[in-house]
Amino acid sequence: MKILISGGTVLTLDPALGDLARGDVLVDDGKIADVAARIDAPDAHVIDATDRIVMPGFVDNHRHSWQTAFRGAGSDWTFPEWAQAMHRTVKPHYTPEDVYIGTLLGRLEALHCGVTTMLDWYHVAQTHAHEDAAVAALTDAPGRSVFCLGAGWGSSTDVDDDIRRVRAQLTGGGRIDMALGLRGPAATGIDTVTREVKLADELGLRISLHIEAPGVITELRQHGLLRDTLTGVHANGIGEDELRMLADAGGSLSISPDVELKMGFGAPMTGLALAAGLRPTLSIDDVPSAGGDMFSTMRTAFATQRGLDGALRSRDLLNFATADAAASLGLQARTGTLTPGKDADLILLRTDDLTVFPVTDPASTVVSAGHPGLVDTVLTAGRIVKRDGALLGVDLTALRTRLLASRDRIATAAGIPLDGTWYPQPAA
Repeated sequence: MKILISGGTVLTLDPALGDLARGDVLVDDGKIADVAARIDAPDAHVIDATDRIVMPGFVDNHRHSWQTAFRGAGSDWTFPEWAQAMHRTVKPHYTPEDVYIGTLLGRLEALHCGVTTMLDWYHVAQTHAHEDAAVAALTDAPGRSVFCLGAGWGSSTDVDDDIRRVRAQLTGGGRIDMALGLRGPAATGIDTVTREVKLADELGLRISLHIEAPGVITELRQHGLLRDTLTGVHANGIGEDELRMLADAGGSLSISPDVELKMGFGAPMTGLALAAGLRPTLSIDDVPSAGGDMFSTMRTAFATQRGLDGALRSRDLLNFATADAAASLGLQARTGTLTPGKDADLILLRTDDLTVFPVTDPASTVVSAGHPGLVDTVLTAGRIVKRDGALLGVDLTALRTRLLASRDRIATAAGIPLDGTWYPQPAA
């Protein structure tokens, strides 16, 4: 059906269209049909956007949603402590049901917070049933998702057949797509990396790679493995020379500022990436350690970089979290801006809430004071999935019960407390 979003403050994030202090957005057959000061569409269903900011939905290109059941448990953990807790302590006890319910609630949380597109970085690798459970969860959640398969995570085993198996299910072009979570040369050796990058090329998969030490980008370049389809994650401490290598290859960088600062990775690479010609993108990473919304992520990245050099502006952060992130997923023709012809992935944010009222500068308000409570309405490809502050068609009571049962069963099996005293000790 046609939907007319009428009378809002429109932030298109499309430089050719600009902003509208008072504007309408027409949605037809899941696409943005028009953006203008006033649109006459008598046959459309009208959403009154008075006292609302209308903008593109957020794009999160790196989140490990299988960990949702342990939300908040790792706020004080360093990276080695997180790895000990999530990968060595609880992961061995995850069943496919645990993967399913964690992934589903994680994706619904993201939608609730206005994330219309999300890459789910799966590295709870155990069996095909676990992988299929994650895919099923993303399929059951409304919204656009990319299943990033980190097959064989923590090992150097041959996973080519596994990658092909999942790609045969997720052929691309639809609401659920696939990417390859590359393990990297330190984990598997460069020969395996070479084979998997070539397999990704063959299957049309974008690549996401956690970069945790200098030299990785140099080694990939030396072997001809840098691609414009590659997104490096974190990359704290990487020199400007390697950042320029990634930029010259057309690659992208995903920054998770809350996790990076808390876990001891170092300062986010936002400013250094820009200086090297990279457009940074933003991601949540994991909710045991950080909040699951893009508002707090933008604010942390903004405040940190402003404290270092004062160079960023609010609109930069909005672009990092929408248009730039969409481009990093190869989805710039489909989402990321309110441009006619693109999918209608958009959100309406309240401006009459006392935490932001009065809204004098909409872009600055979203970045400096925005929060999930402002997310009134969410559309993905023209489908209304949240309205008046509530997700539609979702039995949250039943899902909460399942998630709690999953968490409690895993905790019992792993022998860990759930009273706030769990503090993992990394292996020597």
